[in-house]
Amino acid sequence: MKGLWPLCRGLRLLRTRGSIRRLHQSGMCMAAEEPQSSFQPSFGLLFDIDGVLVRGKTPIPAAKKAFQKLVNSQGQFLVPVVFVTNAGNCLRQTKADQLSDILGVPISQDQVMMSHSPLRIFRQYHDKCVLVSGQGPILDIAKYLGFSNPITIDSVRESYPFLDMVDHNRRPKILILLVIKCLLLLAVILFGEPIRWETNLQIIMDVLLTDGHPANPHHPANYPHIPILACNMDLMWMAEARSPRFGHGIFMVCLENIYKKITGKELKYEALMGKPSEVTYHYAEYLIRTKAAEMQWKNPVQTLYAIGDNLMTDIYGGNLYNRYLENRNSRKGSTALVQAGSGARVTTVATQCKSVLVCTGIYNPHAEVPADPSQSVTETVFHGHRDFRIDPALIEPGHIVPDVNAAVDLIFQLETFVPNSDKRTL
Repeated sequence: MKGLWPLCRGLRLLRTRGSIRRLHQSGMCMAAEEPQSSFQPSFGLLFDIDGVLVRGKTPIPAAKKAFQKLVNSQGQFLVPVVFVTNAGNCLRQTKADQLSDILGVPISQDQVMMSHSPLRIFRQYHDKCVLVSGQGPILDIAKYLGFSNPITIDSVRESYPFLDMVDHNRRPKILILLVIKCLLLLAVILFGEPIRWETNLQIIMDVLLTDGHPANPHHPANYPHIPILACNMDLMWMAEARSPRFGHGIFMVCLENIYKKITGKELKYEALMGKPSEVTYHYAEYLIRTKAAEMQWKNPVQTLYAIGDNLMTDIYGGNLYNRYLENRNSRKGSTALVQAGSGARVTTVATQCKSVLVCTGIYNPHAEVPADPSQSVTETVFHGHRDFRIDPALIEPGHIVPDVNAAVDLIFQLETFVPNSDKRTL
């Protein structure tokens, strides 16, 4: 408990500093220094989607205004922009098409990073028979990412109908002896929250407790279990409802606690992807560098801005990656060259990742901090995943703004950048 007091104190500081920053960005404190008229930017933007650009399927009005400032009259982006979402229930192209409709500007799939995008680098599992959990076209997504033999929960259920017994209406009506080819699953991929939680929880547990043979009797002594790769740790997300909705992080909490309750041991993950994982920001930075190469920039991207609405994912993740960049630069003191997809070479000299929190989603600027941490602050206050430690510094945003339009204005001000082609002013 005593380690939680700095969290409470850090949140109080966040509120105070946030008020000052909101005054500053709204123009009540001081005017921005006159920007240069022509200037090649050295920054890139990482946008969250839910709670920043949309709430459910409803666009946030500030989003269109913001993106009108980010493109020229031909609809071409003036700075590198990548959308980093923890959603994982569709292909990148589908999400890009949705964003194009919402924002009124052309978005390519190369600008979209889903929570499952880093699975491309886990090639050791691509040729194995893996169980995939989630909703949407998860078989298509898995194959697009490189998996040659994915198996869905529904396929396992159809092969072994007596595994799924919670819903009485779906129980088999006729007792038959099934002669089925023995299925061997070598890994579990969690793409996102499923539709029928009880079915997915039951069958995933069957797979974990049988070393990949779901029709066999449970053997909890088999530990560690087969590898689990999980995408999207969001505990909650913001849709049209006035309060946050359960996210995939809640499903993961259920799975972790069921496994521990049955076995007495901790569920282990081979990898955790999506914000706030560092691997997600590594991949996002690569996409930013690739976009800069396509724009034929001579100067490298040095600063990344992570714009989001969730302290425990967007802000924690951006700050965690900033800490990584600081440590990397202090250790190496040098730059490296990476071959981008277009064939151009881009210098990898990103030195910092700044977090910007908007107030249109999960974050509530009016929420009160508990006055007595000994009675009202428990570990449940930390909404991040259990494998990420509580660190007040990582959940304090660099800036707090009302919405994404104000975020773009602030970043242009900080970077003294005005798009010359459109002659816009801040």
